[in-house]
Amino acid sequence: MRRRTFVGAVGGSAAAGVAGCLTRDSTPGGSDGDTLRIATYPSMVEEGDPAGVWLKEAFESAYPEAEISWTVPENGINTYIQRARQDTVGADIYFGLNVDELVRIDDSLDEQLFRSLERDRIEGVDRLRDDLTFGDPNDRVLPYDTGYISLVYDESVLAPPASLDALLSAEYEDTLITQNAQSSDPGLAFLLWTIAEYGADGYLEYWRALRDNGVQILNGWSESYFGSYMEEERPMIVSYSTDQVFHATGDDPDLTRHQIAFPNEQGYENPEGMAIFADSDKADLAADFMAFVLSSEAQAEIARRNVQFPAVADDDVELDESFSQYAHAPPEPVAFTYDDLRGNLDGWVEDWAREFASQ
Repeated sequence: MRRRTFVGAVGGSAAAGVAGCLTRDSTPGGSDGDTLRIATYPSMVEEGDPAGVWLKEAFESAYPEAEISWTVPENGINTYIQRARQDTVGADIYFGLNVDELVRIDDSLDEQLFRSLERDRIEGVDRLRDDLTFGDPNDRVLPYDTGYISLVYDESVLAPPASLDALLSAEYEDTLITQNAQSSDPGLAFLLWTIAEYGADGYLEYWRALRDNGVQILNGWSESYFGSYMEEERPMIVSYSTDQVFHATGDDPDLTRHQIAFPNEQGYENPEGMAIFADSDKADLAADFMAFVLSSEAQAEIARRNVQFPAVADDDVELDESFSQYAHAPPEPVAFTYDDLRGNLDGWVEDWAREFASQ
C-alpha cells in the first residue's frame, strides 16, 4: 500500500527481486507479446517484502507464456491522465486505485481512462465482499484489498477518544498528529471521515476547533509515523487499524504505543482496486491476472505483505493467526462512494487546504 511504507522498520529494497521487470515510467512503451504492463505505487514493488514481487513470480509460474512488467509512474495516476490526453497511455493495468482517484480521473477527462469490466471473464469476482464497492456507474474497478483509517495511540499516555468530538477536549490538547489531505491518503481519508460526520457545511468549523486544540498536520504518512509518532513527540496519530499486525513480533510484543481507537466506533474504509486501461490490447491476459489476484492464495499474500484486509469474503481466504488476532476492523465502517465524491471532492479538499494545509 502506497501510504504505509515500513521503510524505517523493514529497510532494504526489493529491487533485485524485480530486476529487468521494474521500470520507472517516464515515457509510454509499446505492446510486447504476452508482457502485461502493470502500473502501481512504489511500495508495491520496491521495499521490504512487497506483494508485487510475489505476484509477479507466482503469476508467471501459473502462466508460463506471460510476463509481468511492473512500472512505477513518477506522478501516480496523474501520469496516465496526461497521457490519455495525448492518446498514448502505454500500460495495461493500474494496480492501486482509490475511489477518490477514479473521481479525479473522470473530472479531468472526457473519455474513460479505464474500460468497463466483463465480469464473466474474471473468475472469483463472486467471492468479493459485498461491502467493498467503488460505486462506479461504469463498473471499471475491482478491489483487491482494503484498509481502515483509525487512530493509533499510546495507552500509557491517553485513553482512547470515544468520539471525534472528544478530540476537541482539553484531555487531547496537543496530542494528535494527522497528515495533509492533499498529499497523503490517510490524511484525505481522515478529512473525508470528518465530512461524513459533520457535513459539508460543518467540517471546516470542526477543523478550526481541532487546530485550536493543537492538532499537528504533517505532509505524509511515513514522515508523520516514523518521524513524529515513533519518536514519541506526540501520543496519537491518524493511521491504519492493522498497525499491530506489523509490530506484534515475538512471543510477548509490546503494543503499548500501538493501540487502535475507533471514535464513534467508526473507521474510514479505503479499498484499493485494479482496472484495465481502455486502450490495452491485453484484455484477456489482464482478466487472467485479476482472477489470479482474487485467488485465495494471492489474497492471503497481499493481506500479509500489504498489511491490509483481503477483498474476498472471510470464508474464501485463510489468514495466519497473528493477522486475525491483531488486525482490527471498525464496528461501523465509513466511506464515501463515487457518487458522493463526484463534483464535491476537489472543492472539499481545496477549501480545507486554504486554511490548514500550510500549518
